[in-house]
Amino acid sequence: MKQMVRVHNFNVSSDGYGAGDGQSLERPFGHADPAALFSWTGATASWPTRTEPGGSRGLDDYLVRDFHRNIGAEIMGRNKFGPQRGPWADHGWKGWWGEEPPFHTPVFVMTHHERPSFSLSDTTFHFVNGSPAAVLELALEAADGKDVRLGGGANTIRQFLDADLIDTLHVAVAPVELGRGSRLWNSPDDLLDWYHRDIVPSPTAGVVHHLFWRR
Repeated sequence: MKQMVRVHNFNVSSDGYGAGDGQSLERPFGHADPAALFSWTGATASWPTRTEPGGSRGLDDYLVRDFHRNIGAEIMGRNKFGPQRGPWADHGWKGWWGEEPPFHTPVFVMTHHERPSFSLSDTTFHFVNGSPAAVLELALEAADGKDVRLGGGANTIRQFLDADLIDTLHVAVAPVELGRGSRLWNSPDDLLDWYHRDIVPSPTAGVVHHLFWRR
C-alpha cells in the first residue's frame, strides 16, 4: 500500500491564518487566542490530556482519534517547534511539549539551522535543512511503511502544497478572524483544482471541518 502524506486537525481562522503575529515563549500563537482555534479538540472524549470523564463524541472525536492512525513519522517547521529564530543560541530548548511529546514517532523539523538530534520518551527530533521533497524522503524512510503526518505550521504546509506532496488534508476553520500572521490560504477554494473536498460543520464546536483528498 502506498504511503501517504497527511495533514490532520490543522486549525485556521476564517480568514485563513494558522497563527498570529508576534510568536514568543509566552504567546506561542502570537496575537491569536489558541482557545478560539483549538477548543473543539479539547472538548472531545478522546483528547489525550483530558483529566475528567465526558467530552463530545461523533465527528470531532473521530478526527481527534484519527490523528495517530497509521502514522510513522511527522514533519514540522521550525516555527512549530519553538519561538527561536536564526542560529540556535543554545540547545536547551526541547519543544513546547515537555518530557512526553505527543508524537510517538520520529519528527523531522525543517530549519536552515541544523542541530543535533535528541530523544524525549519515544519521540526523536531531527533537524534538517532541505527542500520539502528531500525532507519527505527522509520521513518516509523513517516511517517504515506507515504514513507521514505534516504537522504545520501554515508556511510549512503551504510549501508542501505548492510542491504537490500532500495526499489528504483536514483543516478546521474557526469562526474568528486574525487579520495577519502565518497564512495557509486566501480561501479553501484555492485547493479545488487539485483536491476533492467535503465540508462538515461541527455539531457542537462552532468550527467547520474541510476534508480534502487528492483528485
